[in-house]
Amino acid sequence: MKLKNVLAIVAISAATAFLSVWAFSRYQQHKYAGIQEPGKLPVNYAGFFSGNNTASDNSFDFTQACATATPAVVHIKTRTKAKQVSNNLPKRNDPFSDFFGDNMFGDLFGGMGPQIIPEQRASGSGVIISEDGYIVTNNHVVDGADEINITLPNSKTYKATVVGTDPSSDIAVLKIDAKGLPYLVYGNSDDAKLGQWVLAIGYPLTLDVTVTAGIISAKARNIGINSRQSSAPIESFIQTDAAVNPGNSGGALINTRGELIGINSAIASPTGSYAGYSYAIPVNIVKKVVNDIIKYGTVQRAFLGISYPREGLTEEQKKAEGIKDIANGIYVMDVPAGGAAAEAGIKKGDIITSINGITVTTGPEMVEQIARYKPGDKIILGYIRNGEQKTVSVILKNKAGNTNVVKATNIMDRLGADLANIDKKTAAANNLNGGVLVKKIQPGSAIQKSRIQEGFIITAVNGIEVNTIDDLKAALSNSSNSGTVRFDGIYPGYGDTYSYPVRIDGGE
Repeated sequence: MKLKNVLAIVAISAATAFLSVWAFSRYQQHKYAGIQEPGKLPVNYAGFFSGNNTASDNSFDFTQACATATPAVVHIKTRTKAKQVSNNLPKRNDPFSDFFGDNMFGDLFGGMGPQIIPEQRASGSGVIISEDGYIVTNNHVVDGADEINITLPNSKTYKATVVGTDPSSDIAVLKIDAKGLPYLVYGNSDDAKLGQWVLAIGYPLTLDVTVTAGIISAKARNIGINSRQSSAPIESFIQTDAAVNPGNSGGALINTRGELIGINSAIASPTGSYAGYSYAIPVNIVKKVVNDIIKYGTVQRAFLGISYPREGLTEEQKKAEGIKDIANGIYVMDVPAGGAAAEAGIKKGDIITSINGITVTTGPEMVEQIARYKPGDKIILGYIRNGEQKTVSVILKNKAGNTNVVKATNIMDRLGADLANIDKKTAAANNLNGGVLVKKIQPGSAIQKSRIQEGFIITAVNGIEVNTIDDLKAALSNSSNSGTVRFDGIYPGYGDTYSYPVRIDGGE
């Protein structure tokens, strides 16, 4: 009997231990969802790093790298529903409406009735970055989409949800409900060198998965493209001559070891198709943005707190500022009070030369380095003052000037005003189908900065008719997540239609 009791206790203890380990394992999986585990390789890399593989950045045999990477690059197809667009003119009474239906002649003669933007479909590429279904792509690939479908190279399809986006860097993170997926291992974009062979993988021109090869022709390129969707663009592209066409956006740029070193994002072309150069977001920026989005729901962007010339200084400007030719770095034009640089003692006229020991000579290089940190992180800044090389410790801050974690905000909250649907009486008195009344406006908000006044009735956003708050929310969601949108509407009692540009930042 005693032996049975002992065996029972042992069995219960073993079962308890097993369940504890299993539960902790599940907790850890959830805690680190979407995060690559150092030293662990997905199945698609099996044998790639064996003794038989001699691939290096100087290798001309790309077959192993392609076989490793292509299973983890996916085809993204998006659908945007048809939308009704307002012409921003007051409705006119149609005397024949009782006989022939509403606004019989509006569509015939134009300018009298709403127009319809037909359903739109588009496609791009994405990269699986974890075995549990996290995918990175470009923000512009999925921006405004009502439906996102993912097709794997094995033809399996999934519905995707948007985890979060960052228009500033043009990165978006998607999630599909799948396990045990192949994924691409992060490389180190700092190690990328001019002349190094690279491969671009994606789905150009709606073709199946396609691989092209080229070399890195430049680094830290700023082409001004992200300023179209963000007031604080982050650009420090890897420039290559690997052929990239529409549809490649969001796809992988890999080295010959099969490691992800960039996300293809743009092309330089007078025609809209490949004409010689393509641009990829460095993976060291991508990693930071992705991890922030998964962990916080939004990017924790750090700011150094200086103004500097975007295009660098000419020799004449250097001479006027008293800068010697030997000074090679970023000239500090201004240091706003309360910023990270000001608190560290940086002054106008200093020349920044390094960040944490990494040399920076241009604005994009500096932006790329700062983009890897979050508010509260400490960096060592190298700079020249009066010809003398110095270093200083700087604690980076967020846009608000502190080191707090920035929480993801609802796009409606970012407007900064109390809103209400107008009642039927107000709608009828102003000859409207509906609209959204702007009530109390918060100081410093997007609405206040646009010069909209309390009492304004929003009737359209970017030409899309708005009759209710739900319509407003849908219209904003289908517009750019960051940047400027156009609000059209009226002030009751005034006959004119007013239009206001409203800058909605991406929650930073």
